[in-house]
Amino acid sequence: MKNTIKQQWFSNVKGDILSGIVVALALIPEAIAFSIIAGVDPMVGLYASFCIAVIISFVGGRPAMISAATGAMALVMVPLVKDYGLNYLLAATILTGIFQLLFGVCKIARLMKFIPRAVMIGFVNALAILIFSAQVPHFFNINGMTYVFVAVTLVIVYVLPRFVKSIPAPLVAIVVLTAIALFSQADLRTVGDLGTISQTLPSFFLPDVPFSFETLSIIFPYSLALAIVGLLESLMTASIVDDMTDTDSNKNQEARGQGVANIINGFFGGMAGCAMIGQSVINVKSGGRGRLSTFVAGAFLMFLIIVLGDLVVKIPMAVLAGIMIMVSVGTFDWSSFRYIWKAPKGDAAVMLITVAIVVATHDLSKGVIAGVLLSAMIFVAKLSKLKVTEEVDGVKRKFTVEGQLFFASVDTFVGSIQLTGEVQYVKIDLSHANIWDESAVAAIAKVLAKCKNQGCKVETIGLSSTSKKIQDSLLLLTDDKTSLTA
Repeated sequence: MKNTIKQQWFSNVKGDILSGIVVALALIPEAIAFSIIAGVDPMVGLYASFCIAVIISFVGGRPAMISAATGAMALVMVPLVKDYGLNYLLAATILTGIFQLLFGVCKIARLMKFIPRAVMIGFVNALAILIFSAQVPHFFNINGMTYVFVAVTLVIVYVLPRFVKSIPAPLVAIVVLTAIALFSQADLRTVGDLGTISQTLPSFFLPDVPFSFETLSIIFPYSLALAIVGLLESLMTASIVDDMTDTDSNKNQEARGQGVANIINGFFGGMAGCAMIGQSVINVKSGGRGRLSTFVAGAFLMFLIIVLGDLVVKIPMAVLAGIMIMVSVGTFDWSSFRYIWKAPKGDAAVMLITVAIVVATHDLSKGVIAGVLLSAMIFVAKLSKLKVTEEVDGVKRKFTVEGQLFFASVDTFVGSIQLTGEVQYVKIDLSHANIWDESAVAAIAKVLAKCKNQGCKVETIGLSSTSKKIQDSLLLLTDDKTSLTA
């Protein structure tokens, strides 16, 4: 236990502290922007980012992953805030956490194995596109100096690491370019232009809503949607960080941790949040590897607000936009262009559709669910290809069935067994086939009945032990109680 704590908290102290500081600086404009999207005060997003990051550093299952207020969650909240106000949002945040905690207890992370690689690639690429598009308003068509600061930021974050590895390049870019902007009084948009930051700590309070079934009926659908979107983004981001750091994480613990964080967060005036791929990538690329980096990100965020609030609002948005552009470029899977041409067409289509839906709707859950469903349909279509060959020997017929026999292939099976001419004996060879469901059992029974009705002696051979068990357990569900092996 002591070794685990030391490994996850204190094995990379310098790297975790410095990377956490970088993430904290990058969290401020994101949290403010997401608050504006949701229609609430900027402090709601900032409080959420502080609370969730600090709490998840202790109870989460993926060290070095950053969780805070996110755009995907903010979009779900918009109608609730518009129609019912902030207090109902906070109540929904608490219920969201309860749902996520229950999902974690039920080990929902096991469902991650059903998400195909094509969907994962689409998810990552869509997020990279969304991260980049979110930066466009902060640098495009403003003024020439903005372009200069973005360009210099990119030069620093890409070139400096070749010469200096002890200090994260994004931190150097923020400090140096903010100082230059202040001394030169350059005409640049700053963090303060996004919204007002109050230099106050969050405080505990109960959401001012009626504790009634009516309130529950209002927040229930929003909370369920938030819980699903949050866990989906968190678990997929955890898998991405796993790959980046070549380490494993406890996905069910992460689900429970997200729930605990959102429950507590709701009582301290924060909006529901989840893992952030952009900030998680910044953290890892800046050297963060342990839980300390996540804790520092949340704690230093509040230090910036309370102690350095007057200075933070002067950070140029062009610098932060440049850093996020670097993140989007690093996040995008550039090998996916080759994947489109080399992978099976169905997988390539799944990847492209996942990207298109996520980018069009800004809803990660819709894109991922659509990708998974399309993958399942393509898989079923491939699996349903059944081959039935006929051998004729006078009045005898032998049908050899090859493939998977289930609901999607039974029509092919039944349609392929046609008795023409004089037939007295029929043999159906299932040595190269597998029976999967009641539809298959019913189809075989139908074929046997058809043969007997035409006065033929019929038998099946080669039924595997697994298929035989399924046949025996499901035969009673069919109208024809005739044994399939006689």
